[in-house]
Amino acid sequence: MWSQNQWQQTIYGNSQAHRLARYAEIFNTVEGNTTFYATPSLQNVQNWYAATHDDFKFTFKLPKHITHELQLQHAGPALQQFFKVMEPLINRTGVWKIQLPASFGPQSLPQLAQFLTQVPQGLTYGVEVRNSAFFAKGEAEQALNRLLIDHNCNRIIMDTRPVFAAPPTSPAVIDAHQKKPKVPVHPIATAHNPVVRFIGHPHAEANVHFFQNWLKQLPLWIAQNKQPYLFIHTPDNHEAPQLAVDLYRLLQQQLAHSESTLADINLLPQHNHTTTQLGFDL
Repeated sequence: MWSQNQWQQTIYGNSQAHRLARYAEIFNTVEGNTTFYATPSLQNVQNWYAATHDDFKFTFKLPKHITHELQLQHAGPALQQFFKVMEPLINRTGVWKIQLPASFGPQSLPQLAQFLTQVPQGLTYGVEVRNSAFFAKGEAEQALNRLLIDHNCNRIIMDTRPVFAAPPTSPAVIDAHQKKPKVPVHPIATAHNPVVRFIGHPHAEANVHFFQNWLKQLPLWIAQNKQPYLFIHTPDNHEAPQLAVDLYRLLQQQLAHSESTLADINLLPQHNHTTTQLGFDL
């Protein structure tokens, strides 16, 4: 998640230990992808709590056992077990992510509606869909968006345009083309915390073009008193931290230019409200 050997010189310096603590000094959110594959131990959860602070927000994925294997059905016991382990980090988790497989189509929306009544209430959730019907601007997508609005649930927006603009000439790009969904970008906010996952081009300068629309959309959401979450990803993630910083600076400049009264977003943690959570995902 927050640790790769390639970041040793750029983020962690000479320190091999306490990487999450150092990460939390620079960025204010991270995607906890490991929970998708397995529920962590309680000791790991407690260690993550000790390494961070109250202004830092995780965004954890629900386990694939719930989302992919059970397809959200009969998931009560698994949900209870997961949230029991994650309880120490409840107040430090900004969005709980429900990532659904491409096979989860319009016919499965009743399962999602029922599931959203079963998850612990009072928390913030985001749903990521990959079925093409939910990107066709037809009845299926409208039904999905209405469902999310009714349940005050965020739609997670995947922007894979940059990585698919890169020719598949390296193992990292080839792997990304095979695993990431090639879907249209529909920037809709169905709740208070729209989540954007920006899957970057391997050449840093190429990302500026693809980020232009977000330089317009993110300030609009902020002006509406929403708090978006922006995650930056690259095919091999070696340059993800620097790309996150570079794109953040462009966003900061745009907010200042727009003369928004809410323009003071933060990259470094602050002891007050921030209008944009910035990190990168793996």
